[in-house]
Amino acid sequence: MQALELITIINEQHQIHLQLPDSVRAGKAKVIVLLEDAAESQPQQKRVFGQFRGKIKISEDFDNELPDDFWLGKDA
Repeated sequence: MQALELITIINEQHQIHLQLPDSVRAGKAKVIVLLEDAAESQPQQKRVFGQFRGKIKISEDFDNELPDDFWLGKDA
């Protein structure tokens, strides 16, 4: 079995047209169509430094060491 990745456009008639390389011999083939999500095809908005300032709260003890029972379990 061999896999090929080809990029194509689905037209208004819901058809795709592919031109296979000459190295592909005639015969039976299985076709799988992977559709792009609309979110993937839209360009991502540029992030702005500080855009989420004030949206989260970090606990005062965030940098404190974790107790041994966190790492070893309560039975240690």
